[in-house]
Parts: sequence; structure tokens; C-alpha cells
Amino acid sequence: MSPEHRAKIANSNILNALIEHADGRRDMSSTQVQAALGLLRKVMPDLAATELSGSVGISHEDALADLK
Repeated sequence: MSPEHRAKIANSNILNALIEHADGRRDMSSTQVQAALGLLRKVMPDLAATELSGSVGISHEDALADLK
């Protein structure tokens, strides 16, 4: 998908429509909801799939030594 298409989706009111639907202020069919969610997946990262790993290489003693 081109950056122009992603920008158009991001700038649209898809997220607002889904929020209004969740709040009961807008009626949407299940097909409309599925289509909106599919478009959002194209522009928004899936945070559930994000994994951070690593280690910290500084101890309290090292940090205190730096302050002196």
C-alpha cells in the first residue's frame, strides 16, 4: 500500500465511526465494522504483537559511582 493511501486512511473518520458505534451513537453493519477494522490494521500497528527484549547493563553501584 502506498504512503498516500495510508495517509488517506489515517486521516479519515474510520476510527471516529468505530468509536461512535461502540458508544451506541452510530449504527454499523458487521460488514462495515470488519471493513473499518481491516483498514485500521493497514495504518495502525498491532501492539499485541510487539515484543521487547533485552537486559540492563548497569547496577546501582555503577550509577552511584557516576554521581561522585
